[in-house]
This record gives sequence, structure tokens and C-alpha cells, in this order.
Amino acid sequence: MRRPDLLILIAIWQFLNALFCAIGIAAIALFAFPKAGPADIGTIFGLSIAIFFLLAFIGLSIAGGIGLLMGKNWGRIISIVNAALNLLNIPIGTIIGVLVLIYLTKSEVRDYFEGNR
Repeated sequence: MRRPDLLILIAIWQFLNALFCAIGIAAIALFAFPKAGPADIGTIFGLSIAIFFLLAFIGLSIAGGIGLLMGKNWGRIISIVNAALNLLNIPIGTIIGVLVLIYLTKSEVRDYFEGNR
């Protein structure tokens, strides 16, 4: 079965999500951590939690993009989860997240991934 047209574009969006999160981690490391002194344990803890979630989102995005390019159903499921999380990124992430959710749940796209097991 032929690969659906927009899967490469969605995979690129996944990789861009990972890049944006990496930029966020770099910004936290360069600007926020140096300003937090030893007495700001709450700030350091909160920033560490933010970095943890950004790293998890990077892993989710990269795994979803690779899974889509390989034609694996787990990549489609991870990309659906990633698109659902992107709904919180108002307004651009919401628009793209809705479009990705609609596209990845279409029957012909689902059939493509189920045929590549």
C-alpha cells in the first residue's frame, strides 16, 4: 500500500516539536538556572520538573516521527498522543493538533498502518 501523502509533513512537525522543546531546555539552562541561587530551592526544583517534561516530550516527538516514517502503527498512536498534547499550545498548536488528529484517524491512513505490521 502506498504511503499517505501528509505523513512526511506530520513527521516533520514531530521533529520540529522536538527542536522547539530543545530550544526551551537551552533557554531554561542559560537564563533561568544561573539566576536561581542556592536559596531558591523551589525555583530550581520547578525548573528541573519543567526540563524533565520537555525531555519526555522530545522523546515522544522523535519516537512518533520515526514511527510515522517507518509506517508503524505505534508511531501513529504516539503521534495522536502528541497531537492531543499540542492542543494546549494555543493558537498554532491547537490548529495543527486538530488537523493531525483528524488526518491520523481517517480510515485510509489507519488502514495503511494496520497493513504494515
